[in-house]
Amino acid sequence: MSKADDAKGLIRQTLDKALVAQQPLAEKHVERLRRVRPDDTPQDLIRRLDRYYLAGVTVSGGASGAAGIVPGAGIPAALADVMLFTEASVLYTLSLAEVHGIHPEDFERRKLLVLTVLLGDAAVGALDKTIGRTGPYWARRIVKAIPMAAINRANKVLGPRFITKYGTRQGVLVLSKQVPLGIGAALGAGGHHVLGRLTIKSARALFGQPPSGWDGDAPEGSAP
Repeated sequence: MSKADDAKGLIRQTLDKALVAQQPLAEKHVERLRRVRPDDTPQDLIRRLDRYYLAGVTVSGGASGAAGIVPGAGIPAALADVMLFTEASVLYTLSLAEVHGIHPEDFERRKLLVLTVLLGDAAVGALDKTIGRTGPYWARRIVKAIPMAAINRANKVLGPRFITKYGTRQGVLVLSKQVPLGIGAALGAGGHHVLGRLTIKSARALFGQPPSGWDGDAPEGSAP
């Protein structure tokens, strides 16, 4: 098996593990933020999630970019970079779902939600073919209304596209890529900042406007 195949397998495993592990973490993340910031509206909390996510992926991109200029470290650093970006993006997407009152308990529905956010416009054409109808603000429909058979078909199409998109962008699947000395950190941080902003934009298109207020009572321990 080639190094590129190994890299694809690791990216795939990272996504699948994150989809399982980050679901309860997203719930706790949103609950904690609501306790710390009891006066935040859903829109306020989403702005915080946006800022935390963008700052996190930018820092991780800069760190791996710097590691990429070390002889012999470029490929492992780039692969770690994609894995960190994937984990952060899954947590961000599932946290947004919690704020919107969407709880994707089924693994495959959760996966389609995350893949659609990460692939953005690139996902639309494939989803039109596999699901038959898409549109703005349809995160809730992914979780509740689309038949399971269509969800599975869509994931089989979008999964490889995700691996190719992010693996190729970071040089993981292009093993001969070299980063000139001194600019690796800037490329890593700048690239992830752009990707992070695109992810936020895609998430807004998928989830739509946040609710005007919180359903039910505030989390236990929050200020009155």
